[in-house]
Amino acid sequence: MLFSVHFFFRGARHHTAKFFQISYYNPVTGTFALGWDDIFFVFYWIIVFTGMRCAVMDYILAPLAGWLGIRKNKVRVRFTEQAWILIYAIGFWSTGLYIMYHSEYWLNLRALWRNWPIREMDGLSKWYYLVQFAFWLQQIVVVNIEERRKDYWQMFSHHIITCSLIFTSYGYHQSRVGNLILCLMDLGDIFLPLAKLLKYLKCGLACDICFGVFMVTWLIARHLLYMCVCWSIYAHIPEEINYGCYKGSVTDLQGPFPTPDDLDHLLEPFRDPVGLVCWNNNIKWGFLSMLLALQFILLTWFVTIIRVAYRMISGQSADDVRSDEEDEEAEDEEVKEVDDARVESQPFVEKEVLSTDANFSFPPTSNSSSPKPTSSSVRRSSRRRHENGHSSGVNLLAGSDRKELLGRIGCDKSPSD
Repeated sequence: MLFSVHFFFRGARHHTAKFFQISYYNPVTGTFALGWDDIFFVFYWIIVFTGMRCAVMDYILAPLAGWLGIRKNKVRVRFTEQAWILIYAIGFWSTGLYIMYHSEYWLNLRALWRNWPIREMDGLSKWYYLVQFAFWLQQIVVVNIEERRKDYWQMFSHHIITCSLIFTSYGYHQSRVGNLILCLMDLGDIFLPLAKLLKYLKCGLACDICFGVFMVTWLIARHLLYMCVCWSIYAHIPEEINYGCYKGSVTDLQGPFPTPDDLDHLLEPFRDPVGLVCWNNNIKWGFLSMLLALQFILLTWFVTIIRVAYRMISGQSADDVRSDEEDEEAEDEEVKEVDDARVESQPFVEKEVLSTDANFSFPPTSNSSSPKPTSSSVRRSSRRRHENGHSSGVNLLAGSDRKELLGRIGCDKSPSD
């Protein structure tokens, strides 16, 4: 509908354009300011991720899984989920790394805080930050509507803290450190899905090697380098940022002014992008506290990773003990249910297969000694045949399984999220 209005009604384009392109371009500087119209762009990308995920999984990844020899429905669905996460992580980690490499804060933590506040961003940096924000907002919705898993509260807290950090760092003009932290997080989201894909393809040795690489990158990126950033906030910000309040655009920035005594100034950057924005020790500790809270959640997941590593060292394969085992148990239950149905209804199945037999008749004659199929077994067998008729395990036009359907529009619930 938005595209139709945008292309066929020229008079409405000044309203619809803000959904499709980043706003507040400054022709004098060639960069983009911040403002409330950015929320329309974020909303649009939430919809883009929803549709793109479903389309890529249904029409590209599911056929690829079948071509690679994956036949079980749930394994095929899990393959497409992990492949989508891998595609997303590679794309946005590469983009974030490109932005950092061409910036003044490449391998320089002190440069993260210089010349604050920087009121404007280049186009690629702003696009990257807003699209990442859209992705994590989508994660909050999905984690609350899909079936809960045992680490629900860790996942929910992780998404809330992540979105809060992205939103507040954007409003307080700290997108440079946000770029760095997002790159550190996305790196782990490359190797874990890759290890799972190798597992589904039954490449045991390659899976274990990839999981080992994932474990090392997780430790370095999310615990060592991440804590270096936290240390820089504590140690370098007081030396690089001139504390106080500033107002005005990039061309007429004024300050620093003394920090007001009330708390109203804390919300001013979100109400007026060129209004008063302040920095002091309280604000510094506010950001640092959220980052340390996120680190605590990452540590709890790292304990799970160590458990998986122990299983691998003890001779077992590298499995995700949080999610994959649940899927395998469900797969085993489904296979057992179908096997039971096949045993109960075997005479019926044989007659159906041999339907070209001239002596075939239904229902069986009354003097037959074979057991009759029960209604429950027929329903289970029918349900199994119906699920096998769809490559992705989800039929959008019929009574599809709710958990799988929500999984199509949601996020991968892996610890590395």
